[in-house]
Amino acid sequence: MARIEIAMSSTFNHSPSIGANVAAEATADLYAKYVLQNYGKQACTLTRGAGAYVWDEKGKRLLDFTTGIAVNALGHCHPDWVAKVQQQVATLGHCSNLYAHAPQGLLAKRIVDKAGTGKVFFCNSGAEANEALIKFARLFGRKQAGAEGKQYTIITAENAFHGRTFGGMACTPQEKIQGGFRPMLPGFKHARLNAIDSFEQAIDTTTAAVLIESIQGEGGIHAADTKFLQDLRTLCDEHNLLLLIDEVQCGIGRSGHFFAFEQAAIQPDAIGMAKGLGGGFPIGAVWIREPYTDVFKPGSHGSTFGGNPMACAAALAVLDVIEHDQLLERVRQQSKIWHQDLRTLQKTFPKLLAEVRGMGYMVGLALHVDPTPIVNDLREAGLLTVPAGGQVIRLLPPLTASATELKAAVDILSTVFSQQ
Repeated sequence: MARIEIAMSSTFNHSPSIGANVAAEATADLYAKYVLQNYGKQACTLTRGAGAYVWDEKGKRLLDFTTGIAVNALGHCHPDWVAKVQQQVATLGHCSNLYAHAPQGLLAKRIVDKAGTGKVFFCNSGAEANEALIKFARLFGRKQAGAEGKQYTIITAENAFHGRTFGGMACTPQEKIQGGFRPMLPGFKHARLNAIDSFEQAIDTTTAAVLIESIQGEGGIHAADTKFLQDLRTLCDEHNLLLLIDEVQCGIGRSGHFFAFEQAAIQPDAIGMAKGLGGGFPIGAVWIREPYTDVFKPGSHGSTFGGNPMACAAALAVLDVIEHDQLLERVRQQSKIWHQDLRTLQKTFPKLLAEVRGMGYMVGLALHVDPTPIVNDLREAGLLTVPAGGQVIRLLPPLTASATELKAAVDILSTVFSQQ
């Protein structure tokens, strides 16, 4: 396990980063003057990271259980990941998909080995992966119904989040996402997660596919039940519909399984992934199973940067560390005790903490109050977290997080909760 311990160490050798000598006030001023204000005001300025920790502009060390919103699967600056990205950028950074390169072929094979017989399309983000899933469903529906057919509707779950493109917004039945951008892209219906009857009732002659998250992330950490996933697979088979799974946030080991739906022993028809796959480097991917790999034809979809050598090298490094250091088993084992400790907090602070839910290293603390002030207090106490829908605090530690770091997070939560 030596590689993990190095990744969690705070003693990495760091060269000065770009902007390292810029004062925090100057950085804030640059943001205010030149960065579009489509996000809330940044909570602080981060200057470097190592393992499960980051440092702010004042030199304060913070335990990072945001991990770039489930992106930094190996924590910050894991030496294996850094070495492979450095090696690739010094060899071949970008060449477009007009030409082949080994890292993309190798990564596609690794994903197929995990997902099943099929093929992979690469893009740059989870939103793009979901757009590819939408286009896949449209092409599939057209093929099923003929050129004049109208089989194009996709059923998604209430409270879902599938991105901020027009396709992703149409998949996401949340006013905070859709507001101001209507009319939405047509062809989407919504049903209740874990209610198979609701999905069955939504099916009509226009339906082409069902798209759900195995664990809803932005929506508040709601997991799809095992039986629901199994029944949904059966329902799609009975009606000749595609079952599309969004694993953008919950995939790549975060649940303790490589894909979170694996608990149900089902196989989807396509999987969207991103975030943790690149370990901090932007990448998205869609796996499509046989016999549907011929639905996309040359020219029917593409991405200039998708599957570039640097992104693929980063993703290969993530997969190598997950496998070599047995991180899936580690997440499954360590999360058992961690979840118990978090549920103890629920018993200790019942007027504040309503529920602990999630899987592995993807946990939601459902509160009885607005989580925003508590997220701020946690940051001041040394723990970075991220809110989610439904008054939830998300805890997303790196897959390399140690038992000691998990316990430290619980201790900080306990201290802050006791002060509310």
